[in-house]
Amino acid sequence: MRVLVTGSGGQVGTEVVEVLQRRAVAMRRGPGLDVVAADHGHLDVGSRDAVLGAITTIEPDVVIHAAAFTAVDRCESEPERAYRDNSFGTRHVAEAARMIGAHVAYVSTDYVFDGRSPRPYTEWDIPNPLSVYGRSKLGGERELDSTSTVVRTSWVCGRNGANMVKTVLRLAAEPGPLRFVEDQVGSPTIAGDLAEVLVELALARRAGIFHVTNSGTTSWFGFARAVVGFAGGDVARVEPITTAELVPPRPAPRPANSVLDNLALRLDGHRPLRSWETATEALVAELSS
Repeated sequence: MRVLVTGSGGQVGTEVVEVLQRRAVAMRRGPGLDVVAADHGHLDVGSRDAVLGAITTIEPDVVIHAAAFTAVDRCESEPERAYRDNSFGTRHVAEAARMIGAHVAYVSTDYVFDGRSPRPYTEWDIPNPLSVYGRSKLGGERELDSTSTVVRTSWVCGRNGANMVKTVLRLAAEPGPLRFVEDQVGSPTIAGDLAEVLVELALARRAGIFHVTNSGTTSWFGFARAVVGFAGGDVARVEPITTAELVPPRPAPRPANSVLDNLALRLDGHRPLRSWETATEALVAELSS
């Protein structure tokens, strides 16, 4: 089996490649697994010619499409780039995959919802994105056919790239209070845990939408306190504020409720992912070592 990973240099893509490479080693005595990693420098998914040329040449059995423009606030000021990379780029991947019969697994986001639900969102709830980023990622979902895999996730942090865990650790190394909003809730998800499930679903060619997050919920305030505590810092330095009190205000509106119910994953027989606390503590230890 040959697997192509788009966006292989990103936070999720890097972890996906590592998971696949470990599987490839384990499968050496079996049918084998060939991993092709394509970061933005090697494959610009916004270019139809580049995507069709690459995929029809590589001829993967599975494409894990992790490439995306994920700068949420910049998407508001650069909407054409957001739609080019997130929606149009996915159209290109889907078109090329159909030409060779490859299965596509696409990474999507909690931002496809407006956050006004009083309960966690299931895979069958109707999306209503508030931001350009959310609309462009939903656009990508709609470019895929019903046999594709769509994995929605939230609040992703990992060893690679910029993320909230790294931000909190950096701010905690400086003097003064740390202020984080307490009126936005979600499920922090560690990229390595997400990658394991994403790869499993992709290789099994599981069709449909799956929500994949670490277990449990918290606010950004609660998450920041946990990170500081795991790093051995003074959690009292972390202070709660409301979204309205953010200075400067963020250009892109965030969903107040980003909690994704992993209902389809449970119905499919999967065990829940480990708690966000356990996963985050392990990530902080790794980043601090």
